[in-house]
Amino acid sequence: MFKFILTEVRGPVGIITLNRPEILNAWNGAMRDELVVAFEQFENQDGVRAIILTGAGDRAFGAGQDLNETKTFDADRAEEWVAEWERLYHRMRTLSKPLVIALNGVAAGSAFQVALLGDFRIGHAGVRMGQPEINSGIASTTGPWIMKEMIGLARTMDLTLSGRLMDAEESHRIGLINRIVPQDRVMAESLALAEELAAKPPVAMRLDKQRFREMTEAGFRDALAAGVRIQREAYASGEPARMMEEFLAKRAAKRA
Repeated sequence: MFKFILTEVRGPVGIITLNRPEILNAWNGAMRDELVVAFEQFENQDGVRAIILTGAGDRAFGAGQDLNETKTFDADRAEEWVAEWERLYHRMRTLSKPLVIALNGVAAGSAFQVALLGDFRIGHAGVRMGQPEINSGIASTTGPWIMKEMIGLARTMDLTLSGRLMDAEESHRIGLINRIVPQDRVMAESLALAEELAAKPPVAMRLDKQRFREMTEAGFRDALAAGVRIQREAYASGEPARMMEEFLAKRAAKRA
């Protein structure tokens, strides 16, 4: 039933795989909608007690937003775009079951944010993570919120304004990757952790996750409100569309 993601169940673990490897699993509105449905299905499936989210291929967990979609936005569509992210992020934040992110490659932009919304992240030495949205003319709103919650304001400003990607060692050192394992062991280790978490008492798990959500809800709602205001101003200026066209043209020239 899905076009852009894959789902499967292994014992007590539901697995969701972003499945656009030809464009580094970058997502558009349809993929986000499918993710909401898949999370909903696993949340309501009694036999599933933990969830893994990963990406297809060996290059990327996700490159973030598909710029071929956002380069066409105007201010009204940008506001709708924020609402689409709200649906996905809210669904992830309200999961009662633990969520493990299996990082098989780069996690950039909104894919970096989604990775941080997981409860645990397992990656390998070649993983890179960060918030390069500024390089393609996209202002960041939800990204700084989740980063600040996890790594503080100074590092959040560094990553947001520079657009640089951290290597796995730095990500692990500051607590964003929980475990670094050999590349061919990422899924096996993620499954082992998910099975361990699936065996925990489910009521305590649900209540712990609920409390973490309560602790961060005010910041989340503020980020969404700011997102509407900031993205409307950004897209009304025309800068994002212009910068994305330039970014895509440079990328195409490198591949030629």
